[in-house]
Amino acid sequence: MSSDVKWPFPRRPGLLWNTASTVTLAAVGGFSKLLMRVLNDAQVYNMAVLTEAVERRHPSQPLITVSNHASCMDDPLMWGILKWRYLCSRKQVRWTLAAEDICFTNRLHAIFFCLGQTIPVRRGGGVYQRGVDFMVEQLNRGRWVHMFPEGKVNMTQEMIRLKWGVGRLIEECQQTPVVIPIWHVGMDTVLPNVKPYIPRSGKRVTVLVGQPFQLHSILTQLRKDQKSPMEKRKVLTDHIQDQFVRLKAETEALHYQTVDS
Repeated sequence: MSSDVKWPFPRRPGLLWNTASTVTLAAVGGFSKLLMRVLNDAQVYNMAVLTEAVERRHPSQPLITVSNHASCMDDPLMWGILKWRYLCSRKQVRWTLAAEDICFTNRLHAIFFCLGQTIPVRRGGGVYQRGVDFMVEQLNRGRWVHMFPEGKVNMTQEMIRLKWGVGRLIEECQQTPVVIPIWHVGMDTVLPNVKPYIPRSGKRVTVLVGQPFQLHSILTQLRKDQKSPMEKRKVLTDHIQDQFVRLKAETEALHYQTVDS
């Protein structure tokens, strides 16, 4: 975020802000559905798992989804797989982070991304910063938060060490969150990571929603053993990394099997 751009979220959002947010989410959601469902072919597996978590979890139950990051528009495009009623509901749409030096460079951009429930984060700023604090607040209100724990667009698509910010979110939730891993293949063909950065059509994308899991037993043991916050974050993040390794292999097998056929 530019030094002359103040924290963009209002302290108490009013009717005007909430209405503008709903309109922004619906417009971006419509654009994402157009690209993913009409102009391209998105094959989604285990969609019911995500739908169940978004729609039917207890109002106080926090939800964290995590996925790989293959293209700079993975979010919002990947949420084009959701039904319209989710995309138009501020309380059901995900919150996510975005690099402040890219998306929050001026006041107008900052307002747009905030209306779309996107929170500024300073890359390299560590796990203790205002944007991450804000994410913890949303989780403690029972909201859905999405994270790209790779911390950047992974252009090689090789498995890399995940950042520990997601570990902090899990560890500091007042109620142990449900965590759902997601892996996708082909998003970088819809929006390639090379200039001129124009969305493409006629591409195939495969999205695999993994099984939800809770880390209550792991958290309980970590606290019983009086592990430091850093040790807790590492253990929790490593567990997600293990899930990613398995999910990546399964998604790639589904994708290339479908493409070859």
